[in-house]
Amino acid sequence: MQVNWESIIQATYEKVKDLDDKGVVASYIPELVHVNPDSFGVHLSTIDHIQYGVGHFDVKFSIQSIAKVLSLSLAYQIVGDKIWTRLGVEPSGTAFNSLVQLEADKGIPRNPFINAGAIVISDILLSHLKNPKDDFLSFIRSIANNPELDYSSRIAASEKSAGFLNVALCNFIKSFGNIHNDPSDVLDFYFDLCSLEMSCRELSELFLFLANNGRHLSTNKPILTSSQCKRVNALMQTCGFYDESGEFAFKVGLPGKSGVGGGIVAVHPNQYTIAVWSPKLNGKGNSYKGMRFLEAFTTESQLSIF
Repeated sequence: MQVNWESIIQATYEKVKDLDDKGVVASYIPELVHVNPDSFGVHLSTIDHIQYGVGHFDVKFSIQSIAKVLSLSLAYQIVGDKIWTRLGVEPSGTAFNSLVQLEADKGIPRNPFINAGAIVISDILLSHLKNPKDDFLSFIRSIANNPELDYSSRIAASEKSAGFLNVALCNFIKSFGNIHNDPSDVLDFYFDLCSLEMSCRELSELFLFLANNGRHLSTNKPILTSSQCKRVNALMQTCGFYDESGEFAFKVGLPGKSGVGGGIVAVHPNQYTIAVWSPKLNGKGNSYKGMRFLEAFTTESQLSIF
């Protein structure tokens, strides 16, 4: 089916951009409050090399929890299926920063995308990488063909100044023996990876390997096996949107991941990736306009995985 991507994205953007935005910018990370709350950008990248962006698609923003997909991908590449001895693959049923589930499950986080799960992934990477921050950044830059991608020291410092609950999570998991390194080192790495900054264009290009069966689009080099790629996409489908993952699957019908910086990236296997950014969040911690845009976009294009 020939799709007029430009027409669909432009029409959907115009429909959504003037909606009364009922969201609120995340304030528990102090630095995020300073972002322009009216920013709104969209960028699509297809596996047959079509690119189209609208609005603030070239403005960098803090991708926050979207980075958890990338840290999972690198850890999965390194240790393979052994990763699942330390993590579950189920929706959490509790808030993304909840301590409750960890006690019941004896320190095994329910999935890699809640904070506890991403902290365990950070611990795995710390154990296997010689220079974790540099090596993780090199991994991302190589996938993106973009040497300019970087952490934000400003946002990382802001997170470290206010991340008391994450400190509690890490130490609680450590008490069950599921953190192998010093918690302060694990948290330092975790806060840095969440501080990554990208634009919608950079984000949609970076995630193309998950639309391309785990392979780099330009070189065809495997980043994940096809089986691993399928499983990462499945986890995004079921766990990528905190307590709104079912709603996203129901209304949008794509694997995806959100972050409290207001970004969302979604993947249509064998077709495209699309990134949306609007900083105001709904009550579940997901971009209000981003969710509305993607629902309208898959309805208009008639292209979801269902």
